[in-house]
Amino acid sequence: ERIASTSANTTRAVIADEPVASLDPARANDLVAMLATLAQEEGQTLVVSLHSVPLALKHFSRIIALRHGSLQFDRATNSVTAEDLDELYRLEQA
Repeated sequence: ERIASTSANTTRAVIADEPVASLDPARANDLVAMLATLAQEEGQTLVVSLHSVPLALKHFSRIIALRHGSLQFDRATNSVTAEDLDELYRLEQA
């Protein structure tokens, strides 16, 4: 219901902060797909905060990655490498 009312607005951008955090993988995929479709149909920019790399890679054309509040990379999804992701998610040594 909330998503439907958002898409009915005349907004140019929709921001979704971790919309799938409490969903199982199948429902998370469905929700992200629906958000992407609605935004595309309405000609809106969609900004989604996700911790699921597979969902981001599957549904979006651009990835902006942050690490400790700083930009790690900003590029087309098809140019994100395994090395980029390793660097993004590397563990800090104590």
